[in-house]
Amino acid sequence: MSARKKVVLAYSGGLDTSVMLHWLQATQDCDVVCMTADLGQGEELDGLREKALGSGAVAIHILDLRDTFVRDYVFPSIMANAVYEGYYLLGTSLARPPIAKALVEVAVAEDAQAISHGATGKGNDQVRFELGAYCLKPDIQVIAPWRTWPYRSRSDLIQYCRDHAIPVTATAAKPYSIDRNLLHSSYEGGILEDPWAAPPDDMFKLTVDPRLAPDAAEDVEIEFEDGVPVTVNGQRLGPVEMLTRCNDLGGKHGVGRVDLVENRYVGIKSRGVYETPGGTLLYHAHRAVESLVLDREVMALRDGLVPNFTRLIYNGYWFSPEMQLMLGFMRSVQKGVSGVARLRLYKGNAWVTGRKARNSLYNPEYSTFEADKVYNQADADGFIKLNALRLKLNTYRDRAMLDNPTDAVASAMTEMRKDFIE
Repeated sequence: MSARKKVVLAYSGGLDTSVMLHWLQATQDCDVVCMTADLGQGEELDGLREKALGSGAVAIHILDLRDTFVRDYVFPSIMANAVYEGYYLLGTSLARPPIAKALVEVAVAEDAQAISHGATGKGNDQVRFELGAYCLKPDIQVIAPWRTWPYRSRSDLIQYCRDHAIPVTATAAKPYSIDRNLLHSSYEGGILEDPWAAPPDDMFKLTVDPRLAPDAAEDVEIEFEDGVPVTVNGQRLGPVEMLTRCNDLGGKHGVGRVDLVENRYVGIKSRGVYETPGGTLLYHAHRAVESLVLDREVMALRDGLVPNFTRLIYNGYWFSPEMQLMLGFMRSVQKGVSGVARLRLYKGNAWVTGRKARNSLYNPEYSTFEADKVYNQADADGFIKLNALRLKLNTYRDRAMLDNPTDAVASAMTEMRKDFIE
């Protein structure tokens, strides 16, 4: 008789993974080790250890990854100004690489042959978990129940729980699903699958309704050192405390709500509603400091790479060789991005009202509209003419092709000489 396979299950204690814990033991002949990554879910972790062990898990690892999550994943994304399809600050996408890494590390520690997760065969998370795991441990086996078991709906899983006396609080009604961590809370599925349906007012967890936010605006100052946020209103904070404080400030004023239809990596469009209050504050403050200190061409080069960087995160390639090169580049660009930005928060909005930096490239002697002694405005004439030269050449060539196609070059040269002589 062969030994039972040991599998590490990414466990949340919700409906899906509660069924998977039983299903892996009963139908796949597996001993199950549960792994839960604490990324800031809060009360969702209460009673999880007792529930897992009571449901037959041979062990459970609850890992506090909050500091790692913010420092090693969220902050690099903020440093790169990564936003997917114009709106999404990647709260779920950034949470998956540390979970994949933890799954592999627990599998190695437990001498397990496989990992398992609760992602469906339609979504992005299956790709993110598995690409990360295969990159970190190429010989790992993956069991993805949603792709192989006979169950196709939430109702099927609820019936499974009834049949096997598995304690869950879920019901057949599914208004929406929630994913929460320190960076954001996301909502999808259920009633949100209709892109015309407005999200329920009582759905949001991290932000107040902007209509009910304080009637008085609030200013907040955020300081960065080499692209990393380090203080809020002069108080120095660690990564977790920094994001938590920004969440509180933004959430109080209803900042950071987003409702979008996005393109999943597998090719399906999906509607997601997100609230990212602290991340929104950090994003705007960081861009404000950058505007002072980054060279124009360096910023343009970096900005040209941001869409690729963002897709690598969204599509699950955090541990890929190209991502490691991108991360190195993004960090190198941030050397010297140090300064303070002031934001004003008011009823769902956050806008920049000031920025300062010791190593600023902004020079009021050059920028002023008043009289100055450092800039010769007459120099702009030659600058403009030289930059216009290729535009003129193109126009002359195109006109000549229309007027005299048999001798276009000679005709164009004649027109150019006239222009330069004049």
